[in-house]
Amino acid sequence: MIPSVLSLVFFCFAMAATPGPNNMMVMASAARYGTRRTLPHVFGITLGFPAMLALAGGSVGTLLLASPPVHHVLEILGILFMLWIAWRVAIAGAPHEVRERATRPLSFLEAALFQWVNPKAWAIAISAIALYARGAARLGGALWIDVALIAVIFALICLPTLLTWAALGRGAGTLLRTERQFRLFNRAMAALLVLALLPLAWHG
Repeated sequence: MIPSVLSLVFFCFAMAATPGPNNMMVMASAARYGTRRTLPHVFGITLGFPAMLALAGGSVGTLLLASPPVHHVLEILGILFMLWIAWRVAIAGAPHEVRERATRPLSFLEAALFQWVNPKAWAIAISAIALYARGAARLGGALWIDVALIAVIFALICLPTLLTWAALGRGAGTLLRTERQFRLFNRAMAALLVLALLPLAWHG
């Protein structure tokens, strides 16, 4: 089993609670659409990321670690997709404009699938597996138990942290009264998404 579950919990909390693409998207969505309509997005991340992590603990993680070009291509695709998301957030207007344009928050499935092209999600998943799962020499043992435990802890921590970010977004939404304020808020969220990409792009 994992030698230090407490250490893993701290790691999961630090990764889940700090600003990143998922949290910024949830915050912006709650500000525009409200908390209730953002819940599918929240649950899509809460279940989608642990599912991706669990699969990354097997052949996918092994492939990424063994093949840097594949990992690099995935990072590029993720960065491009998040730039598109940032643009979508930046051009969104006030709630009445959102309704007029018939736009909507991300669905459960879209949020879950987004984890597969989210470079931060991949970095967290691979780091968690490398730090807290058993090494290659023990692959015949209980590796799947370690990976499953990591995934479950992430799921338990992701839900309250994402709801907190949604509450922050909803609170900001109630303070934004004018179209100009909403546009400035949306552009600020888009800028934070882009800033979250800079370390990944610089590293690449």
